[in-house]
Amino acid sequence: MLVRKSGLQKEVLALYRRALRMVRTKPASTQPKFLLFVRYNFHTQASSVSPRDVTAIEHLLRRGRRQLEMYEQPSVRDCQVSQVMSDWEQNRRGSRTTSQ
Repeated sequence: MLVRKSGLQKEVLALYRRALRMVRTKPASTQPKFLLFVRYNFHTQASSVSPRDVTAIEHLLRRGRRQLEMYEQPSVRDCQVSQVMSDWEQNRRGSRTTSQ
């Protein structure tokens, strides 16, 4: 059975897809950093807010759109990946391989 998504869920998914498309426009050498940046930010922001808190989700959507517009600029060629982001990725990879 297919569950219909709310308008807010569709907006979040559209923003995520747009961010993933932005990653492909960046130089190949920096794409992994941009991808980690996008995945980490979406995951941490999603886990920091309740699915029922519509006002907070709308605020995060507006903030995410503004940030994405900045990163979509052709002059932005690289992004900074913190140690926390790298550790998060390593933990996610480790937990996926042990659960399979």
